[in-house]
Amino acid sequence: MYRVKPLFGGALTLRDYDGQIAEALAIVRALNKMTKAGMPESVRIA
Repeated sequence: MYRVKPLFGGALTLRDYDGQIAEALAIVRALNKMTKAGMPESVRIA
């Protein structure tokens, strides 16, 4: 939550429960993609 709030705002915008769940999942997917893009790719040597 510490990373989600500054990047995506502190609150969900949709009103119904199912919409909020979908919005939260979309935020988590986007955050995972950004995290993966910033991670170095390691290659085993030997």
